[in-house]
Amino acid sequence: MEASLSEQRLNFLRQSIGKVITASPSNFMNWLAPVLVKAEHGILVCQYTVRKEMTNPYQILHGGVTAGIIDDLIGATVFTMGLNDRFTTVNNYIDYFATASEGDEIIAETAIVKRGRTILNLQCEVFLPSKKRLIAKGYSNMLNIG
Repeated sequence: MEASLSEQRLNFLRQSIGKVITASPSNFMNWLAPVLVKAEHGILVCQYTVRKEMTNPYQILHGGVTAGIIDDLIGATVFTMGLNDRFTTVNNYIDYFATASEGDEIIAETAIVKRGRTILNLQCEVFLPSKKRLIAKGYSNMLNIG
């Protein structure tokens, strides 16, 4: 029996567990240089090291980078679902709760909230494990564009 498209994609991703992602089709993901921790249908977990170029003038993780992590990882999560159609972000809603500094290791974890035919709603939580803090939580609606 042939593996489903989702299983094929997950098997491909799982080969990178524990490694820095550098060959993603997303150039932004390559720049973020996450380490893949977990890949399941509709769930991705990645670890990021906050680098100097990811910080703002206060030397804390830039909100735009946090938003980018959320958007990029949610997009990659759609890939795990094995859908033949393409999806694009139509909106992001993000709450920011705490800061992270250069050198901190942060974790981002995604999940599907609602799957419709035209719109997918997903969430991503970004944690700072060393301080047991939730840094940010974001939701995105992804539109099926065929």
